[in-house]
Amino acid sequence: MRSRSELLMNSLGILYPIIFLFGIYITINGHSTPGGGFQGGAIISSTFIIQYIINPELEVSLSRLQKIEKILFLCIILIVTIFVIHLNGTSIPLLNQIYLIIMNILIATKVYCGLSIIFFRFVLFESR
Repeated sequence: MRSRSELLMNSLGILYPIIFLFGIYITINGHSTPGGGFQGGAIISSTFIIQYIINPELEVSLSRLQKIEKILFLCIILIVTIFVIHLNGTSIPLLNQIYLIIMNILIATKVYCGLSIIFFRFVLFESR
């Protein structure tokens, strides 16, 4: 078994919650600042990659991540359809902001699932 650096594990353990909170911040404030669902999801996915680096024996359910990703895709399509049909050409600023925040959260979660699946597929199956 390869030895892991204590310095790397300790520093990543300290940075893990900071990076996770930064990903959430980028996701939630994406409607008014640069960033949004994709960028926030990529940052959040990196935190779970860091978690794997710290603990390689981590159990990952790829089938669960794939199911969540499919459900989120359907939710994104459903919410967009409902929003477009409901507004019917009108513009309500508060409702638009709420819609964008919800979409950013859904897209961030979908991107997190997708990038995590890609990473764990390479690590668990393709590298062996």
